[in-house]
Amino acid sequence: MKAVVYHRFGGPEVLAVADLPEPKVNLDGVLVRVRAAALNPADLGVQSGALAGMLESYFPVVPGWDVAGVVERAGPAAPEFAPGDEVIGYVRGEVAHRNGAYAELVAADVRTLVPKPRALPWAEAAGLPLAGLTALQAINALMPKPGETLLVHAAAGGVGSLAAQLALGRGARVLGTASEATTPTCVPSAWSRSATARVSRAASAHSPRTASTPCWTPPAAAPWRRRRTSAPGSRRSRSSTSPA
Repeated sequence: MKAVVYHRFGGPEVLAVADLPEPKVNLDGVLVRVRAAALNPADLGVQSGALAGMLESYFPVVPGWDVAGVVERAGPAAPEFAPGDEVIGYVRGEVAHRNGAYAELVAADVRTLVPKPRALPWAEAAGLPLAGLTALQAINALMPKPGETLLVHAAAGGVGSLAAQLALGRGARVLGTASEATTPTCVPSAWSRSATARVSRAASAHSPRTASTPCWTPPAAAPWRRRRTSAPGSRRSRSSTSPA
């Protein structure tokens, strides 16, 4: 199979396309034909060697923690999936053993896979596992209640956009910050002027350069209505809100 690999830590210059043997499938594993793979900051951190003190790497490494694809074969102890099933997965552990998602095939533990949401295109589905799990864990830890206000920084990014949606689904009111490049058209409102003014005063006490513009984002145009995988923007930010 074709795969993207690197034999040493570094930047884009260490990546190369190589021919590798098809990965072996454990008894409780699943062989997935990759349709899309996501690029996360964590992937870049591992590749650069910044996480070498925490994560093992066995060269050559096939990177890629997030995957979306179609099941080719399932092990005898993995009855959850069958050939032809569309799945997404968070395969961080497989990357440590030279078997990441930047390849034609990836062998994954059945516990790392779930059915792919039917409404999502392949590229968007591949961007869901790591960002989605991070957002879900954060919201579960905060446990926002209906009517409470939650501030989400980088609300136009991958984790922020999903966290805002999860909070809205629990009945919370969401106040989000985003860089000017990712902030959609906003409609000023009395509530948002008051809320963002309070946030701005609190932020200014820690960072005088932080600026915000109060606005209310209509639900149809809210950044969390569009799944994004872009990294958070600059420190200068605008704020957008959505009613519960």
